Amino acid sequence: MRNDSLGARLLRSLRWLTPGLKVKRWLLFAIAGGALFLNGFGRLVFAQRFNFHINEYINRQLIGRDAISPAVIEWVFMIVGLVAVYFGIRQWMRSIVSAISPRDERRLMDVVYQRRQLDRGYRVVAIGGGTGLSTLLRGLKEYTANLTAIVTVTDDGGSSGRLRHELGVLPPGDIRNCLVALADNESTMAELFQYRFHEGDGLVGHSFGNLFLAAMCGIAGDFDRAIKESSRVLAIKGRVLPSTLANVALEATLADGSEVRGETSISHSHSPIKSVRLIPDRCEPLDEALEAILAADAIILGPGSLYTSVMPNLLVPGIAGAVESSMAFKIYVCNIMTQPGETDGMSAADHARALLDGTKRQVFDYVLVNVEQPHRLVKRYELEGAFQVRPDLKAVTDLGVTPIVGKFVSETQLVRHDARKLAHSLMRLIYDRIEGRGISTNVPQVVAGQATAR
Repeated sequence: MRNDSLGARLLRSLRWLTPGLKVKRWLLFAIAGGALFLNGFGRLVFAQRFNFHINEYINRQLIGRDAISPAVIEWVFMIVGLVAVYFGIRQWMRSIVSAISPRDERRLMDVVYQRRQLDRGYRVVAIGGGTGLSTLLRGLKEYTANLTAIVTVTDDGGSSGRLRHELGVLPPGDIRNCLVALADNESTMAELFQYRFHEGDGLVGHSFGNLFLAAMCGIAGDFDRAIKESSRVLAIKGRVLPSTLANVALEATLADGSEVRGETSISHSHSPIKSVRLIPDRCEPLDEALEAILAADAIILGPGSLYTSVMPNLLVPGIAGAVESSMAFKIYVCNIMTQPGETDGMSAADHARALLDGTKRQVFDYVLVNVEQPHRLVKRYELEGAFQVRPDLKAVTDLGVTPIVGKFVSETQLVRHDARKLAHSLMRLIYDRIEGRGISTNVPQVVAGQATAR
């Protein structure tokens, strides 16, 4: 057991030489600096005619007693010196890290390596809102830190709606969910942001994260800066941006000719939705959002509520145009289940058509369609009027886009996409596209986490 422990410690030490840590270059820099110092010190001693006779003493002790060959002593000293420099710098860094964050001290090398690899990941922009977007981000953050979430700000229900009406801030709920999704999985702050009050006058129903963002908005002066400050608090991988900083509302025209205003009212409408629009319609997009879209390697739309999460972002002037103009790999992730009152009876092709017709832009070239059937919760969903989205692949192809099928179902308390499977498949598709390997229309079900992104 002791030998195994010693071997494990030795392997961990050697892993500091793993490519990508950006440690070896600074180690060599330190050694070069030490060599220059010794050279300068030797010149100074020689110039002042000092002679400490150190080398003569060492030679008498080792060479004179035949303890070591004269041809070997220089190499032994250099090797021992290099090893001492390496372990000295390594332990110095570990001491600093352990003082700052004791939890990271044991896995320092793993943390550094992972962060360096994620920093070199693909530039991915995810557009949407609700739980769908946060689910996607939770999986993608394991592959790249170059993530940008562009989030809708039309929510007018629950805690977000109350804060919006009472304080005049943009709805923080979807923003909060995305920040938490991109935070460290073990972060206590992430848990704190999701804490919801169950008692207290005026506090019931509010989450701490929503209140924090609202307070930060008052301190920082605007919602965008409040998000950036909150991102630093949570130390997220990537960034979260609202699609616009304007106070916009969502309005829909239904199939029966009536008009409904407000995201909550639209999602509970009893007549099929014909079209949606923003009020006012001349809101300005966030410049950072446009820049991220144009610089992206991949743009992912959804998953999430079709008309109340994904579409509102694309209705902000300039967003859909930027997506269409971007040279990125563009894919729409279709929902697994229909949403009562919003997408009743809609197939995968209907979802895709609604986005293409609603934006009048070619905002995606591929549609990711789930073909796995949920089982455990399907009866409960059917009682609520929700059914699996029908994967009518030929109809999708007829729209001029390519359907890509896979199995992504996760059944816990809800039927939703499995974050790891979804992220794995998307990153594999992005890799194949960028590396010029071609896109397979069939994504096999695999164990997530085995794919290797750039």
